[in-house]
Amino acid sequence: MQPVLKIESLKKYYGKGDSLTKALDGISFQVMPGEFLGIMGASGSGKSTLLNCIAAVIKPTSGSIEMNGKEISKLSGSHLAEYRGKDMGYIFQSFELIDNLTGKENILLPVSLHGGKENADSERFRKITEYLEIKDILNKFPSQMSGGEKQRIAAARALILNPGMILCDEPTGALDSKNAKALMTKLSGLNNEEGSTILMVTHDSNAASFCNRIMFIQDGKLFHELRKED
Repeated sequence: MQPVLKIESLKKYYGKGDSLTKALDGISFQVMPGEFLGIMGASGSGKSTLLNCIAAVIKPTSGSIEMNGKEISKLSGSHLAEYRGKDMGYIFQSFELIDNLTGKENILLPVSLHGGKENADSERFRKITEYLEIKDILNKFPSQMSGGEKQRIAAARALILNPGMILCDEPTGALDSKNAKALMTKLSGLNNEEGSTILMVTHDSNAASFCNRIMFIQDGKLFHELRKED
C-alpha cells in the first residue's frame, strides 16, 4: 500500500546567522490511507508550519512533500490550484467562513472555485450535511451561528469535494469542551466509517485521543510517537 502523504527531510528556516530560526528541522514521516494522525506540540513547536508546507501555503527551505505520488513543490498554476482544492480539504481553527455567504454557500465555495458536480441537491452534499447535523443552519450567515456550528460548516466545506486527505489546524482551538468533543467524534466517525485520511495538528490532548497515531514535535523536530494500541 502506497502512502497518501510522504515527507522526507523537510526543513523550513527563517532568518540567518544569529537570528536563524529552524521552524522545521529535518522532519520525515508517512501517512497511510485511512489513517488518523495527530501531531502534538506546544505553540511555536513547528506544527502549524508543517501543515502550511503540506498545504502549499508556504514553501519549505528543503526536503520533499509527496501527496499521492506527486511532489507538490513541482506543482504550479492550475495543477497547484487543483491540489489545494481537490487533493486536500483544510479545516482551520478560526473557521475562515465568508461572512456574507450562507452556510450552504460557504460549503459549496470549493465547487465554485475548483469545479465539481456537487450542489445543494447532490448526494454528497446531502450526506455530509446530514452527518454533521447542519441541515437546519444552511441558510444562516456565520454571524448567526455558534462556534460549534461554524466549525461544522467549515468541516463540510473541507469535505465537499471528497479530498484524498483532510488537514486540520487546531480544529477545536476556538470551541468549548462540549463542541470540541462533538466535532472530534464526527471526524473520528469519518475516519472509521468512510476511511477518510486525516492529519491534525493540536496541543489538545483530548482532541489527540481520537487519533490512531500521535507524533510529538518540539523545536521543529519529531521526537516521539504513540499508536493507539500502545
